[in-house]
Parts: sequence; structure tokens; C-alpha cells
Amino acid sequence: MDEALKAHKFPTGQRLEVAQGDITAETTDAIVNAANRYLEHGSGVAGAIVRRGGAQIQAESRRWVREHGLVTHIEPAYTRAGNLPCRYVIHAVGPVWGEGNEEATLADTIRGSLRLAEHLNLTSISFPAISTGIYHFPVPLAAQVILATVSSYLADHPSCHLELIRLVLYDHDTWQAFADALEQDDHLNP
Repeated sequence: MDEALKAHKFPTGQRLEVAQGDITAETTDAIVNAANRYLEHGSGVAGAIVRRGGAQIQAESRRWVREHGLVTHIEPAYTRAGNLPCRYVIHAVGPVWGEGNEEATLADTIRGSLRLAEHLNLTSISFPAISTGIYHFPVPLAAQVILATVSSYLADHPSCHLELIRLVLYDHDTWQAFADALEQDDHLNP
């Protein structure tokens, strides 16, 4: 697991960490994949997850789509993690910038992943900066939306099983945007 560079502890004891690193190296119970609705993992975070985790992740993803249909923003899919050090991969579909209603859709994506983690009885989860890569969601805005959504989810679910939520950001500029948003978030700094 990468060193957490910024952290916030909620009154309920749950911890939010913002770290710079490689999400495929995370040892949390699950990592979140920034997926497309077809669960075809060719590039970006999705491609890196399959390259490191193995072909079984793609095979399980295709089976998921055959059995359950395309993945939505609200209802992510999950697979086992193959060769990754985590247990599960939660495949979440974020919004494409310019489609409309992007902030609400990103919030739905984060909430859906947290709900699924709860359903799986997980205690820890790691997220990338969903939609900020090839989907072009502006990083500073994504940071605000993701942090506010995590904060409100934990406030609405005080008995949530999740003890640790990590935001694992690949490059320094993205990490800096999230670290700045963490310091400025009124929900986290009353």
C-alpha cells in the first residue's frame, strides 16, 4: 500500500486517506476500477488492473455483463481480484464530461461503490480519480464531488462497515488537487 499523504478521521472513527500511488498495489479489501458500462478493460486504470490482475478479471467481467446486463452509474459490478493484492475489484462507471449532469452522476458512482462495499461486508476500499482520465472530468471538481460524497455517505450511514476509504491518485498533480480539496472541504473541516 502506498504511503498516505493526507488523512481525515471522522467522528465515527472511519478514516479517509488521500495517497499518491498505483491503485493496483493496494491491499485494501477492494479497489475501484474506472470502468465502461461494457466492462471491456482496455486502457487507463481498467487496462492496468487487468494487466496486473490477470485475464480472469476480464473473463469475470464479461460473464457479469452476460448475466446482469450493462453496468450503470448507480449499480457497479464486482469481480474477484485475480493476482492483485486486494480481494475484489468494484467496476464503477463514471460520467463522461459533456454528457450533462456530470457532478450528480459522479456522486451516484461513488455512492454505488460504497453501497456495494457495504453489501460485500468490506472494511476498506481504494478509489482512483474516477472519470478524470479519458472521460475528461476536471480533476479539481472531481475531487470536490468525490470528497463531499464520501463524507455525506458516512454521515448518512454511521454504522457503515468501512473503516478505511483511500483515494489513490497516480500522478502528483491529481494528488495535489485532491489534497487541496481535502483541506478546503467544509464537510471535513467544520
